[in-house]
Amino acid sequence: MGSSEAGGGGGSSLSPHSSSVKILPRQLFPLGRRRRGRVQQSGSPSSFVLSSSMTTNCSDGSLLAPTQTPTQVPSLSCVKTELMTTECYGEESERNRRGGGGTGISPTRMLMTGAWAGGTPVDKDFLCPICMSTMKDAFLTACGHSFCYTCITTHLRNKRNCPACLQFLTHDQLYPNFLLNKLLKKASGLSLISNASPTEHLRLALEQGAEVSVKELDALLGLLAEKKRKAEQEEAEANMEILLEFLQHSKQQKLAKLNELQEELVFLKNDISLVERKRQELQKLRDRSTVRMRLAAEAGRAAQDPLSGSKPGGASPVGPSRGGQGGAAGGQMKKGKLESGVEGGMAMVGINHGSLARAGDAMHHPGVVTDVPLTMTEPAGVPSAAVANIAKKKRVFEQFEDLQEAYIQKKRKMKHVVSQRGTVGSEAHCQDDGWNGLDEFQNVLNGFTRYSRLRVIAELRQGDLFHSSNIVSSIEFDRDDELFATAGVSRRIKVFEFATVVNELADVHCPVVDMSTRSKLSCLSWNKYIKSHIASSDYEGIVTIWDVNTCSSINEYEEHEKRAWSVDFSRTEPTNLVSGSDDGKVKVWCTRQENSVINIDVRANICCVKYNPGSSNFVAVGSADHHIHYYDLRNTSAALHVFSGYKKAVSYVKFISSTELASASTDSTLRLWDVKESRLIRTFRGHKNEKNFVGLTVNNEYLACGSETNEVNVYYKAMSKPVAVHKFGSPDPATGEESDDDGAHFISSVCWKSDSPTMLAANSQGTIKVLLMA
Repeated sequence: MGSSEAGGGGGSSLSPHSSSVKILPRQLFPLGRRRRGRVQQSGSPSSFVLSSSMTTNCSDGSLLAPTQTPTQVPSLSCVKTELMTTECYGEESERNRRGGGGTGISPTRMLMTGAWAGGTPVDKDFLCPICMSTMKDAFLTACGHSFCYTCITTHLRNKRNCPACLQFLTHDQLYPNFLLNKLLKKASGLSLISNASPTEHLRLALEQGAEVSVKELDALLGLLAEKKRKAEQEEAEANMEILLEFLQHSKQQKLAKLNELQEELVFLKNDISLVERKRQELQKLRDRSTVRMRLAAEAGRAAQDPLSGSKPGGASPVGPSRGGQGGAAGGQMKKGKLESGVEGGMAMVGINHGSLARAGDAMHHPGVVTDVPLTMTEPAGVPSAAVANIAKKKRVFEQFEDLQEAYIQKKRKMKHVVSQRGTVGSEAHCQDDGWNGLDEFQNVLNGFTRYSRLRVIAELRQGDLFHSSNIVSSIEFDRDDELFATAGVSRRIKVFEFATVVNELADVHCPVVDMSTRSKLSCLSWNKYIKSHIASSDYEGIVTIWDVNTCSSINEYEEHEKRAWSVDFSRTEPTNLVSGSDDGKVKVWCTRQENSVINIDVRANICCVKYNPGSSNFVAVGSADHHIHYYDLRNTSAALHVFSGYKKAVSYVKFISSTELASASTDSTLRLWDVKESRLIRTFRGHKNEKNFVGLTVNNEYLACGSETNEVNVYYKAMSKPVAVHKFGSPDPATGEESDDDGAHFISSVCWKSDSPTMLAANSQGTIKVLLMA
């Protein structure tokens, strides 16, 4: 058998196959740490470990390979307790070891000794002084300190001293600490066992060959059977409880739906009775009116008979050849015409409200032709009013679900009002006065069916047909709706007279004011009090106030660092205006000051800003972070509320009223918000908008926006789908005539004319149309 000499003085021989090793006294080192040159003894024989400076072979023939151990291990006291427990069971432990047992402790005694108690904290003696973690591959220094092999070798690359006592130290003075590694390995095993469940302990003990008598097995089987029975019973009870809760919850939901349906049926039953009663009253009025008109006609004919008979020769006005028979026929003909006229007059009760609106618009603009027939084929012998009613009914059933939801909302709102009044006769009083919600829903129905299309009443072209850079970014009416201004990439602000554009049939309309700017323009806003003042924002971030009477700029504000997308004058404070930019800043300006008075950092690109029409203290801000930030300018440290729900940037915000805010996004939706209650009212879908600014405009009842399909879409604010759509065509570069759009153009801006059914719309080719809802 070969042997190897120990380095560093030799004196001992170690054979890979021998069972004993001669150890010299100088090869014993204390396990404890050395502090200030003194050795701290642990007071037990196990405190001394073998330091092998001889070879790298162990007594079992293996090399000094590192032994990987887990980081979390029990304390040294836990290891000692386990060793003592093993010694206590002496013969049984030895017998179990010979039989292949692992722990040497029976399952019963494992329970008695608490072998699977919870893990104990890590003993500080197992921590490496360098990394302060449990040692891995513990090595001992000549001065008696133990470290992780990786830690001490890394340290010795930079310094040649012991990290604990600072004594001189080299790689040759490092020795593997076998006993400490053995203790760490055993402690890690105990840690894994201590963290295992009792079932796992029992399974491990049986797998490791623990001896269990038949009597103990019978007892264990009985316990397991009882445990299984209880577990199955508890599981069955839990399953039944879950099933019962599911069924009860389903029943509650169905009952709630049933109650809602019953409530809705009551609403419908009462309203059907009310409408039938009203209809009968109208029928009676119609019959009475017919009788009165018939009596009046007969009285008129009776008054004419004496006059016709007094003529010379008794000649009839219709000629002698017809005689009395002709007169009777004429009377019947007159009577038939009269009755037909009466019926036609009564049919005007259901006349299309759009004709009334057009008539009202014609009063304001007498030169505008508004009486244009509907673009549908009228069946032979069917009056136009009947055709209009058929078209209305068709539109109603196309959006029946939305209308039904609106009806239920109005009725429940009425019920809530009645319950707040708390009087017995209040509901009947409400029904008599129309407060039962039916009148409100009828207004919704009338507003929805009033218009069905948009027709062009005027058109003007500003752009060059051979160039595509003609986008009209903004189009706005002035305070009195007499002038409108346009601006865009052409770097010019053009002001037109609305009446001239509408009433004069000309191919080219010249602006009354034309002002050039340094940069492309993104937005316009007229001052709501000073008629001649208009503000603009441009691609260089400059906000400018212009006087259209003098065609010159009054103020210029250049604080924005990037492109300014939006500007708006306050309706209640005419000297204040707000702007938003790609630099993430919202700035409030005063026309009497040179610098901004308020600066808000939203930390997102600002796409649009708008003052609340009821107060100059509130501003709505749409940004690229998919949110609408609603600020109180008296405290701008945080937004008063943040409206969320969009999937892309918010491109426009417009106030319908002081409490209703409409917004648009490039996710192809419009939304209506209640800023007072901070909630979403409705979402509108039907147009396409994924990347461009397509415009948004609102009035009291309608919202209109553009589309990337080169269409204008009009929504009624109580309905989620468009009520009217108008498609722009593409003018032929050769002939100038409009043809089907090729899909390359889009609507870029829209603007209502106050609360009238007239609006302006412009597209990316520079074409502007005056549209009238019909």
